Amino acid sequence: MGFYAKHILPWGLHLACGVKPVRYQRRKVIPLARGRVLEVGIGSGLNLPFYDAGKVERVIGLDPSAEMRRLAEKAVKQVPFPVEFIGLSGEDIPLEKASVDTVVVTYTLCTIPDAVAALREMRRVLKPGGELVFTEHGLAPDAKVRRVQERIEPVWKRLAGGCHLTRPIPDLIRAGGFRMTQVETMYIPGWKPLCFNYWGCAVEG
Repeated sequence: MGFYAKHILPWGLHLACGVKPVRYQRRKVIPLARGRVLEVGIGSGLNLPFYDAGKVERVIGLDPSAEMRRLAEKAVKQVPFPVEFIGLSGEDIPLEKASVDTVVVTYTLCTIPDAVAALREMRRVLKPGGELVFTEHGLAPDAKVRRVQERIEPVWKRLAGGCHLTRPIPDLIRAGGFRMTQVETMYIPGWKPLCFNYWGCAVEG
């Protein structure tokens, strides 16, 4: 791991993913989580303040980056529910089948190398009746914006730790074995190629 990936990228992601429009998106979905929660791509813990402590028993945070987990320590100390970390990839979740009530994934499916494999793992660990709660950015509906996304994506991936701009999030979630129960979309404030958002909920399909 190079100096940029170890020392600069984690802080850059923490700052970029904590801007006001993104915080607003998190606030829309995170309070829906309940019970034993798996958060895939917990990063620096930016979702933790938005959980409803009255509904959440425990949050299990999965993130392969030790640097991001260290940034999350401050947020963990400020919430009343237990938070534990597991440091493996989303494609191989080290939890038993049907062991969590909610899976939360926010601004993470853009980066996981095999997003469909990771979603199948998320479905595996969800209990019957459990729910996937998500907010993500991805492929824009406007042709001009999509062309910009496609043009800059190779450079963007190198700068942003593997983040893709052109992933069709609902299609990926369905390919992972889920059925959408709610999905909404919009451009959040910012540069359009980076800011087309999808959010909602899904259950085992």
